[in-house]
Amino acid sequence: MPQAEEGTTRRQLMHLLRTQGGSSIAELAKPLGITEMAVRRHIHTMEKDGLVTSTLLRQAMGRPSYRYKLTERADELFPKNYPHLTLELLGELEEQASGDSVIAQLFQGRKRKLEVKYRELMESKELGEKVAELAGIQNAGGYMAEWETAEDGSYRLHEYNCPIAQVANRYREACHCEKQLFGDLLGADVERTECLADGGSRCTYKIRRSEG
Repeated sequence: MPQAEEGTTRRQLMHLLRTQGGSSIAELAKPLGITEMAVRRHIHTMEKDGLVTSTLLRQAMGRPSYRYKLTERADELFPKNYPHLTLELLGELEEQASGDSVIAQLFQGRKRKLEVKYRELMESKELGEKVAELAGIQNAGGYMAEWETAEDGSYRLHEYNCPIAQVANRYREACHCEKQLFGDLLGADVERTECLADGGSRCTYKIRRSEG
């Protein structure tokens, strides 16, 4: 297999493991359209590189099977937007200002600027179209976003990567402002039901038409 093609397959495997979580060889092979043997070869190489770890799953019937997931080392390969420098600067600002209110003001200011930046993209669109547009905006920012329509007619927006994860872990105002931004841009009720900063496997937002 050419080296470029191997690199593409490896990136696709990492994307699947990031979005699907623990997966078997068969579950990885099907969406890629390649043999399980080929997937196993890539996975074993990624294990040696410290990017993938495996867990033996024993089943009530049939043979035990291995499930694979990404390691913390692999997580560093996804976009993070220089979190260490950001944390240092925010910490310095917080120290000089003698409180966290100035940090909240910073995140609120960023939220207002983003709202102005993207407001025009949302004009004259139905809610579903707005959610799709928002997913595109987040994808461009490295959030690995997907969206879907739920059975009750509401929408779900999933973010499988957080480029500012380390910042959000320390300053939860970042998460609060993101939720506010989504609600204001969509003109809808937005509820966060899962969060990476709380140990979830993704950030998930439930989006419903505003009752007001």
